[in-house]
Amino acid sequence: MGALPVFRWRYAPDGYATRRQLRAQGLRPGGQEVAAQLERPRRRRGPLVAYLYRVDLAKPVRPMTPARRAALAKANAARRLCPSCGRDAGYVIPTSLGTCVPCAYPDPNGPEGSTR
Repeated sequence: MGALPVFRWRYAPDGYATRRQLRAQGLRPGGQEVAAQLERPRRRRGPLVAYLYRVDLAKPVRPMTPARRAALAKANAARRLCPSCGRDAGYVIPTSLGTCVPCAYPDPNGPEGSTR
C-alpha cells in the first residue's frame, strides 16, 4: 500500500468518513484498509490524526442478536460487581480503584456514620 492521502482538518472530500461518522450512518468499515487521514495541526505537539474510510466500501452494522444482547448485559453486570464485597455497586466500578467506593475509602467512623 502506498502513502495515504492527507487532508487538512474539515477539508476531506465527500466519500470519506471516520469510524464514528460511519457508525452514525449505520455502517462499519467492513475490513477495508484506512483510505486517507485528516491532520489537525497543534502548536507544540504533533498533529491530531483521524483515519478515514471509504463510504462506498463500508458495510452495514451487524444487527444485535439476542445472544449478543445477553453477552453484553452479562459483561456490563460484571463491570458493576465489586470484587471485594461482592455487591452490585449500581455503577461501573472505576478501574483506577478496582473496587466500589465504600471498599476503596472505608468510613473511619464505622457503619454508624459520622460523629457530627
